[in-house]
Amino acid sequence: MARKSLRSKLRLGCQVAFTALSNGYVQGFFKGKIYSGPTKYACVPGLNCYSCPGALGSCPIGSLQAVIGSRKFHLSLYVLGFLMMVGAILGKAVCGFLCPFGLVQDLLHKIPGVKKLRRLPGEKYLQWLRYVMLGLLVILLPMVVVDIVGQGSPWFCKYVCPSGTLLGGIPLLAGNPALRGAVGWLFTWKMAILVVILVLSVFLYRPFCRYLCPLGAVYGFFNRFALYRFTLNEEQCTHCGACHKVCGLDIDPSKTPNHSQCIRCGKCLDACPHGAICSTWQKKKR
Repeated sequence: MARKSLRSKLRLGCQVAFTALSNGYVQGFFKGKIYSGPTKYACVPGLNCYSCPGALGSCPIGSLQAVIGSRKFHLSLYVLGFLMMVGAILGKAVCGFLCPFGLVQDLLHKIPGVKKLRRLPGEKYLQWLRYVMLGLLVILLPMVVVDIVGQGSPWFCKYVCPSGTLLGGIPLLAGNPALRGAVGWLFTWKMAILVVILVLSVFLYRPFCRYLCPLGAVYGFFNRFALYRFTLNEEQCTHCGACHKVCGLDIDPSKTPNHSQCIRCGKCLDACPHGAICSTWQKKKR
């Protein structure tokens, strides 16, 4: 129990620290203006909106869309290389430790007094939506649907991303009264998406990560061969179901320890009574 509590506290501390660090431009929240210093040219690993007044770096999904939709460029070797490097090292552990919007969902799910859901009806089909978001809204539409000068729009950021609404749109409107008069149907639409995600997060663990996040879809590709991954000792595993029971994403690590949805929270490692599951960054339990 002590080990479980320590791992949970360390993970929460990492999430809070990285959220504060990547959104450390405090003046932006008071001025209602976006930081535009030199660090904005660099991407952060998690889904952290460029338009957040405190953001010191750029979201990789927003950066990828900006280049794909540009009339001058259609491919960013920097962003692709960054995603491949981070994915090859951490896989989807980025989502579990370094994503500000993941932290928001985690905290909401801790609210007691409500019945928690393991999954939604049609879960295995809903999970494919994140690949639709990645392929259609992040890559295809910004590339082929362009304006008169050949510029595409960042479809995912503009029409869907709840992280952008929460971390970017709301703080900007709160700190900059001049922007409030420009609010129209699009902001109302995105607020509706945000509210649905936030309310659903109270009942279901990480709904945005499960069904909509294109960045999680990218990192999920790397889970099976990232330097940081989980291993299962078949000889020690009794398939008792303890690891499956504690998984908020309803994954059975005894069958798929490196499932594309796994965010590496480590609950299964602590729950296994036989020490059959461990990470590649720790000594094997005997």
